[in-house]
Amino acid sequence: MSVKKITKEELLKKAYKWGKLAAKYHPFYRGKIEVVPKCAIRDYTDFAIWYTPGVAEPCKIIKENEELIYEYTSKWNLVAVVSDGTRVLGLGDIGAKAGMPVMEGKALLFKYLGGVDAFPICLATKDPDELITACKWLEPTFGGINLEDIAKPKCFYILETLRKELEIPVWHDDQQGTAAVILAGLINALKVVGKKMDEITVSMIGAGAANMCTARVLIQAGVKPGNIIMTDSKGILHPGRTDVKDKDPYKWEMCLKTNAEGRTGGNAEAIKGTDVCIALSRPGPGVIKKEWIASMNDDAIVFTCANPIPEIWPWEAKEAGARIVATGRSDFPNQLNNSLGFPGIFRGALDVRAKTITDEMCIAAAQELAKCAEDNGIHEDYIIPRMDEWEVFPREAVAVAMKAIEQGIARVKKTRQQLYEEAVEMIKRAREMTQFLMKHGFIKMPPE
Repeated sequence: MSVKKITKEELLKKAYKWGKLAAKYHPFYRGKIEVVPKCAIRDYTDFAIWYTPGVAEPCKIIKENEELIYEYTSKWNLVAVVSDGTRVLGLGDIGAKAGMPVMEGKALLFKYLGGVDAFPICLATKDPDELITACKWLEPTFGGINLEDIAKPKCFYILETLRKELEIPVWHDDQQGTAAVILAGLINALKVVGKKMDEITVSMIGAGAANMCTARVLIQAGVKPGNIIMTDSKGILHPGRTDVKDKDPYKWEMCLKTNAEGRTGGNAEAIKGTDVCIALSRPGPGVIKKEWIASMNDDAIVFTCANPIPEIWPWEAKEAGARIVATGRSDFPNQLNNSLGFPGIFRGALDVRAKTITDEMCIAAAQELAKCAEDNGIHEDYIIPRMDEWEVFPREAVAVAMKAIEQGIARVKKTRQQLYEEAVEMIKRAREMTQFLMKHGFIKMPPE
């Protein structure tokens, strides 16, 4: 029986259809999340327990011991998704209001994939110090903060400051989340092609927050700093790039520690003769050309992760000789999407009340993600789990929580079995609750 080959025109049509559906479905639901009670309301007298006068008692208890807020309120499972809308997806600085659909979507994924109650908080400021102050004001309510779609270089400063000054996990998903998922994909891609982490040469197209953090995490995972060749909009980073020396200390650090060959030029020169290309630059197609991929080493690995359109279409990269191709999209094989990371990572951090999320916790998550896919049998079109493999998330949560305990930053200690059972319970509850609401018409089906 012959299998019908999908044409490029059909692939393009499919690639663009999601935006058309999103434009119709969002106003149908008028938002993607809502608040529902989680306590029993047997009759109206129960409000005397949940509100006045009874609520005064837990207030007094927390006043005497503030740590008990985790036992008496929802703080233990609440995450704020904070953004100023200055670096939204591939859209750039579109503002806090226009970024709201993304933050709502993030909150939806937190709940469905990780059992985490997350709230979109889009702030009407672009000042980094005001953003920091706002997060400090939010700390009493939330068990963690997910920074989202904030432009660089201020995103580095905001993250570093808040990680030092707050005692709840603060995470910038565009940095740490992206790095964790890309590392997971790379671990398995290298197994498929038979190459080693400490021997590969990696071209990194784009020097934004995502690739900067990815480079840092890859180095911790075994990639030699000198074997990384990174480019920004003006070309390859190297010690001669004095144009960034005083403007961007993070980029300047990469100028000094990467590119041992001393390459100069642009993207074409950076990609030539490398084993892996990781692109996190600007939406394509056409940002990366087929002939550049053709100039890579044999068994090339190409991760083109710009949203909403990758820097080069996957089929073009394959035609140019790439053996493994991954993108950030769900409609192509090997989706390197942050959604595989943050729900499970936060689940684990929250379950042990971690004070922060370290790079080591991110690497532990990446290793567990890679192991989940390997257990199912990895191949060229399956180097990382899919989002519908829900069992991945509790496993990831356990790996993160155990690393937090090991590093001494967990407020509570639990066994591996306890952590797994709790994570499974929370995630199954969120999924089954959604299905129940759909089945009984509380969540209506979208129009055809």
